[in-house]
Amino acid sequence: MLDYPAATTRTEKKDIIGQMKDRLLQIHGETILAIGLYGSIAQGIDGPYSDIEILVVTEDGISLSDYEFIYLPFKIEISMKQKHEVWQTASAVDDSWAIKAGVYAHLEAIYDPSGLVVQIQALSEQVSEEAIRETMRDFMIWEPYETMGKIRNNKIAGNDHYLPLGAKDLAWQTAKLIGIANRTFYNTRARTYEESLAMPSRPSGYDELIHLLMRGHLHDTELVYERCECLWSGLNEWYENMGIDYKVTEFPF
Repeated sequence: MLDYPAATTRTEKKDIIGQMKDRLLQIHGETILAIGLYGSIAQGIDGPYSDIEILVVTEDGISLSDYEFIYLPFKIEISMKQKHEVWQTASAVDDSWAIKAGVYAHLEAIYDPSGLVVQIQALSEQVSEEAIRETMRDFMIWEPYETMGKIRNNKIAGNDHYLPLGAKDLAWQTAKLIGIANRTFYNTRARTYEESLAMPSRPSGYDELIHLLMRGHLHDTELVYERCECLWSGLNEWYENMGIDYKVTEFPF
């Protein structure tokens, strides 16, 4: 059985990043408009086992294949996107905006002759309030409402084994909504819950469920269910206070 590769230093990572940048430019030349780092390395919060994540922006009409591979001891992801694709993705809002938009907001240029990276960074912060509210409305229907229904159904059916899983789903979905509502990007998935607890706008009942999950205290399913119900009430009150109505009184067709 192979051991996990030895931990690496930031200097070693920077060296391999420089080699890949030079090779990409050597192969694809002027079709590459910019190359940037994203993820934990770009934010300076990477650990010795962190992935290397690179975004390559190409001219429109130039489609290159993405790469995801192990180059010991590194795991490397290279995302190839045409300029128009970057503009479209970076300026869009969806349920994962607070998780994924940070790719663009925290992008660190390693090749950027025309100052493209600064423009990309600004795109993700220019989303409209209307887009934020519409995304929150739609996502409430798609995920949390359905998740709470599953939690209640399994509680009624006596399937308490599902409740911890349902609680985790509801908590994660709410964390995504909190990031969107506060127009704030999470720095890393590993610290999403901690960062969400510091955001000013969040529903009542959220903190109590998150503290339960973070401590791993999920064996008391009655308490888990109670915390889910409290969060659900808080979510609906939170939406009401923001003036976001996700329910209809007539068929939408």
